[in-house]
Amino acid sequence: MKKRRSLVGLTLLLGGSALAATPKDTLVIQQAATITTLDPGIAYDSFSLMMIENIYETLWTYKGGSLTQMQPLLAAKLPTYTNGGKTLVVDLRRGVKFHSGNPMTCADAEYTYRRDLVTNHPESANWFLSDSLLGTPDNAKKNKSVTWTKIAGAVRCNAAGQLVFTLPKPDPAFMAKLAFTGAGIVDKAWAIKQGDWDGTEKTWQAWVGKDLGEGNLSKNPSGTGAYKLVKWDADNVMLTAFGNYWGGKVAIKNVLMQKVGELAVRQQAFLRGDADLIEAGTRSNIDAQLRGKAGVAIIDNLPTVSAPALFMNNSIKSASAIGSGKFDGKGIPANFFSDVNVRKAFAYAFDYEQFIRDVQRGKGKKRTMLLPDTFPGYAPDVPTYSYDPVKAAEYFKKAWGGEVWKNGFVINANYRTGHIVGQTALEILKQGVEALNPKFRINIGVEPWTQQSGKFQKSEEVMIPMSWGADYTDPDNFMYTFYSSGGFFYPTNNWKDANVDKWLDQARATTDAALRNRLYKQVAQVAYDQSPFILLPADLNVRVYRNNLQGVSAANYNPVRNFVFTGTFIRELSKK
Repeated sequence: MKKRRSLVGLTLLLGGSALAATPKDTLVIQQAATITTLDPGIAYDSFSLMMIENIYETLWTYKGGSLTQMQPLLAAKLPTYTNGGKTLVVDLRRGVKFHSGNPMTCADAEYTYRRDLVTNHPESANWFLSDSLLGTPDNAKKNKSVTWTKIAGAVRCNAAGQLVFTLPKPDPAFMAKLAFTGAGIVDKAWAIKQGDWDGTEKTWQAWVGKDLGEGNLSKNPSGTGAYKLVKWDADNVMLTAFGNYWGGKVAIKNVLMQKVGELAVRQQAFLRGDADLIEAGTRSNIDAQLRGKAGVAIIDNLPTVSAPALFMNNSIKSASAIGSGKFDGKGIPANFFSDVNVRKAFAYAFDYEQFIRDVQRGKGKKRTMLLPDTFPGYAPDVPTYSYDPVKAAEYFKKAWGGEVWKNGFVINANYRTGHIVGQTALEILKQGVEALNPKFRINIGVEPWTQQSGKFQKSEEVMIPMSWGADYTDPDNFMYTFYSSGGFFYPTNNWKDANVDKWLDQARATTDAALRNRLYKQVAQVAYDQSPFILLPADLNVRVYRNNLQGVSAANYNPVRNFVFTGTFIRELSKK
């Protein structure tokens, strides 16, 4: 009966009837973004991954708050490389069941990673697994060297039931890549039952590059994690504890993630006790509305493995986004930001100290490059931009032969719903730019994440704020992602430099740490000279939670895992 009452309470929450306080065995989370998928094979946004990491499990994960030490999950033990660093043989944990009731075997793991390589979609994280296992981030449609023989040879089960990875060359980041939430093991039989790929050579080509986001497996997941899906609609995801979880019983039996777009509404629900965790906004929002209030607990000065920036698109592919498309004061040309003078002018027009003061309450710090300063390869002695209206005006007057200063422009810049930091960054930039010339105007708009994530991959955004959190704890995950023309964010700003591409390729092909560091510093110096991004100051993380929630601590906080909320798995939490 106790379980029945708790599920009834959770159903009331899902239906919109708020309880005075969430039940002891129920965790209610409120955030601003929409969950886009529950399929680990396509998921690449933070909010979807935070649900997926509790439904599916990877071979191993980070130990506590460490960014370097691993502990096994579905692997029986951590493996070691053989064959000069090109082979990894994994023993799998026995006695593990999927939510469907199917036992987990090596065939499921083999199917999972082959499926990742086959479907490898531009909007998924599978590019970095493909890069390690096949020597290219591209799928078979884009790169004809990707064959079934290569895919089958890259990941297979041996006669002893061990999972064998064979890399074309050593990759020191490969084990960290396999700890990424999107590398969770899929239930092969269940996936095929849902109409997914059947795992055979006969059908693989029909599934190359397939978008899995709308597939039945996304709607009906079956993982090995501590929680299984009960219901998912446009505004809510409901999970309940998996009774046959190999890791044992959990204290939190039910999980509800609610989409609540308005920050003030989330904060009030949190203060009433209707929500245990919320996307709480900026540090200044937390200090003004939540700090010191009854029932509120805060942990501060937490590490971060993210890099925030304002993107300026050098080649905008949306005619509707650029107004007139001309230097007539009513829009901008599609290649407006391809002039380095424009990019430098915007970099000098941003008030970094105001951002640190108003958004980060003085705890922020300017970075020299889009790489966390705790990572190897960070170069602290590369110059940074500062707010300088005189220099900003100087560069605007040089831009496009004087046309920018003479005629002015209208820019449409968007942030995602609920992204308070991004909204504030755009407002600070708008203030700085528009003060220079009455003919300059920046229009700030808001979009749901589902819309924005599709648009920036199609080069349709003019200017957006974006933060990249670590998929795996190697500098390549940031440097290649941001700065290479082969990186994930290239369509977002379309900036390219031949030397930078060459240096980043060299850095990912060597295990020589000193050489990698030198190459990354060279990239950072060119990026300073060319200003492809406006680098936003980095903040220390601060997290709020209801003070009856146990298991949240600085010691357990891992910025790679569930970093918007607790930095821990939900199965590690309880309530007093």
